[in-house]
Order: sequence, then C-alpha cells, then structure tokens
Amino acid sequence: MRRPLTAVVAVAVALTASAAGAQPRAVGGRGAAATPVVAADQATRAVHVLRSDVRSWDAGRGTGVLWSWSADGRSELADLEPGSSWSNPSEAKLRELDGHRYLLATASGGLAAVVGYPGREVYWAAHTGPGNAHSIDLLPDGNVAVAASTGGFVRVYAASTGSRATRHAEVPLRGAHGVHWDPRTRLLWALGGRELVALRVDGPADDPGVTVVHRSTLPTRDGHDLAPVLGTKGRLWVTTGTAVYQYATGRHRFVDYPSSSRISAPGVKSVGDDPATGRILLARPEPGHSCVWCTSVLTFHRPDGTKRLVRGAMYKARWWTPRRD
Repeated sequence: MRRPLTAVVAVAVALTASAAGAQPRAVGGRGAAATPVVAADQATRAVHVLRSDVRSWDAGRGTGVLWSWSADGRSELADLEPGSSWSNPSEAKLRELDGHRYLLATASGGLAAVVGYPGREVYWAAHTGPGNAHSIDLLPDGNVAVAASTGGFVRVYAASTGSRATRHAEVPLRGAHGVHWDPRTRLLWALGGRELVALRVDGPADDPGVTVVHRSTLPTRDGHDLAPVLGTKGRLWVTTGTAVYQYATGRHRFVDYPSSSRISAPGVKSVGDDPATGRILLARPEPGHSCVWCTSVLTFHRPDGTKRLVRGAMYKARWWTPRRD
C-alpha cells in the first residue's frame, strides 16, 4: 500500500480564514473544547472547519473559522481543472489512515479529493466524470469509495497505488447519494434513491472488486444522506426526501430512535451526532435562499439551536471527527 505523503506546511490560500492550527479536542468535562463542525460551502467554493461554540461564522472575516480548503488555485490540482470540476462542493468528512488525518471532499462537478489535515497535501484526487460526485469515504487499505447520483454508480478507486490512480471497481446504484465504510461489519454501505445496499470490497488493493451482499428498500423515496450513528453502535443515519431514519446494520431493518419526532424532517441533506456530547447536527435547505438546495443556517438538537454562516450557502455539514463506528 502506498504510504501517505509527508505532511508539509502549505501557504494559506485566500479562502483560509486562519492558520492551519491544531483542532480543538472533543473531550468531556468542564471547559472542554467543543467538537468543531465541517461544512461544504458553495458560496465560497470551499470546505470550512468551524468552531461549534460560537453563535455565527463569517468565512470572509475569519470569524469562528479554524481551517479552510478549496481546490481553486491549487497548482497541484490544475490537471483536474477545478474551475469546472470543483463546482458546487457537496461533501466533507474527516478520516484517519496510518496515523494521518485527511479531509475527504467531493463536488458536483466531479472532483473527489483526499487532502491532508492540516497540511493540505493531496493524498489522492480524481475527476470522476459528470455524474455528480456526492459522497466519499476512505477504506482501511487506503483506497477510496465515491458515490455519484446522476451517474448512478458507486466506485472503489485504487487510491492506495498513487495520487492520481483511476483504476476502479464499480457497481450501479440508481440515485447514489451516500457512501460509508463501516469497520464493525467491514462492509461498504451505499445509499441510493430507493435502497440501502451493503457492499463487500475484495481483491487486492491495486485491483479491487465490489459485490452487493444485501439490499434494503427505503421506507420513503429519494435517499440522500448516509452516516454512522456514533452514539449507538451498529446503526446508520439515513435521510430521504421526507424523513430522517436510523438503520440497524446487524438486523437489516429501520428502527426507532430517541427524539425522532423532533429530528426527522423532509429534505435533510446531512445529519450526524457528536460523539462527545450526543448533540445532533442537521443541514437542510433554507427557505428563500438564492441556492434552493443550500442553507446559511445549521440546526442543532439536544440542546436545540441554530448557527449561521454569514453569506453562506452550505450543502452538507458534519461533526469534525474521524470516528465512523
């Protein structure tokens, strides 16, 4: 397996509101730092890591922004034409591999990237085509899974073989919107428009294979977000066009969960729970926003509240934690 690139201190781009400092630790106890939030912001064409202990953020002034990254202006990505391939950033996650931390990001224009945090070195990046790359995850062997909605596919790229590796295995999945590697089941879970599927990834890392091993029909149509329930082992968050669900991977069924009547809502683009506090974070389109699928306001539950990104057009937002089980 290709080893991750040595971290380097990159010069901050204009969109970086502050130096790439250390992430606040999410630990219990009085005075503990709050777990940050990461958001894919289509207004600035950037991913921002945001403090969760402030009322609002302003990327232009750097208020509440801990770290930012954009494919725009990155010379090492020029061959992937980010001017078009990085249009409408759609996904952002934190993952760990071999002791290194990485931002995982996709954009509707087709760019998918795994970028070192905080140094911004590119571990892997590719133009996945015009299929609306919508979600991404990092596998234990260093390969990368990508789901594309209009392309209707889930791919596993042999990213462990090089930073521009394009060899991949592919399975069709109509309306593919979410992908998540689950270390408990050792399966790659993927969410389509009408079903949740479990995929077995096999073969050598340099020539992976993917096989569907289980399919579950969604309770309602238009599957959108897929994420681990970090407060309850063996469960996944699943959102559709009309509701927010939890799915038990061991039982292969959708199950009830606490406060579902308050959390579940139509059109939720992303959902997740903070492993340090149990607080729930949701991103859903904001009525009247100039971008019909975006929001400048994130919603929180337990306790309830909202926070605003000034002039923001966020699509998905997640807790900035590498945990996935």
